[in-house]
Amino acid sequence: MSSTRRREAAMERETPAPQEEQQEEEQEQEQIGSSFLPIAKLEGAGITAADIKKLMENGYHTVESIAYTPKKTLITIKGISEIKADKILSEACKLVPMGFTTATEMHQRRADMITISTGSTELNKLLGGGIETGGITEIFGEFRTGKTQLCHTLAVICQLPTTLGGAEGKCMYIDTENTFRPERLVAIAQRFQMNETEVLDNIACARAYNTDQQLNLLTAAAGMMAQDRFALLIIDSATGLYRTDYSGRGELSARQMHLARFLRMLMRLCDEFGVAVVITNQVVATVDGALSAFVDPKKPIGGNIMAHASTTRLYLKKGKGETRICRVYDSPNLPEADGVFAINADGIGDAKE
Repeated sequence: MSSTRRREAAMERETPAPQEEQQEEEQEQEQIGSSFLPIAKLEGAGITAADIKKLMENGYHTVESIAYTPKKTLITIKGISEIKADKILSEACKLVPMGFTTATEMHQRRADMITISTGSTELNKLLGGGIETGGITEIFGEFRTGKTQLCHTLAVICQLPTTLGGAEGKCMYIDTENTFRPERLVAIAQRFQMNETEVLDNIACARAYNTDQQLNLLTAAAGMMAQDRFALLIIDSATGLYRTDYSGRGELSARQMHLARFLRMLMRLCDEFGVAVVITNQVVATVDGALSAFVDPKKPIGGNIMAHASTTRLYLKKGKGETRICRVYDSPNLPEADGVFAINADGIGDAKE
């Protein structure tokens, strides 16, 4: 009898208490994303589990996503009435600070912001450290200027520790042009002496075949970001499918409205999860005889909607041989300047003298 009790006592010591398990789960959740509040927090504020499930099915996985959404959008969800929407928004706004703050606090947040290295010292210097998190960086240029190669390099570097220019997070890659190549990732991983298998496992990729699917993938992305730590979201390219799915001036308004919804969703992901969003864009040549010989006839597609949504816009141009030129086309904090980089076998790097 005494031996049986000893065995039971030993089992009790080995089996963690439910309270300890709950604490471990909470710590794990904090490690995944301390910058956002999971939507389950609303359940304690009087919102039913059934309503939370409906919200999650429609891509709302954080309290921030609710607070940033207008009421007219929430009431389109089946089962969410106007009264329920008011209650949900009211409780979400209590948990998420939505008022004014001081410039000092904003300055401190900017100072603590993580930047992801591009792989090129010259390019990092041009961008003030690298690609900044919490914003949308648009990279545009004609073919063979290094847009996709830069995306592949960033997908690997973002997994490095912050001390080595990374962001210690996974990467999500949406490919619309069938240009995603895992073998390029392996070569870049070898350059930084990283485990190739782990690097590939930490990159979630998806192929989009039309603009509706491209938009729906962002809903799936929000769910994945709420469960795991992602540092970077890449869309290569963001506008390619819009050029084929919508044609002519008759569909221009519908195209721009759809593109605006897509870009608004990207901005929401930046605000919610603090990820860096990198999108590539195509260019169109302006055929106008009145243009001066000194004016570049190539301009990014997407119009003013794309221009206003992007935090930083980078223009890539061809140089001599494997060298490329990057120009800061538009940025709220970076001066207009040029930088030279190279496309190497192991990703983006510095140009050789």
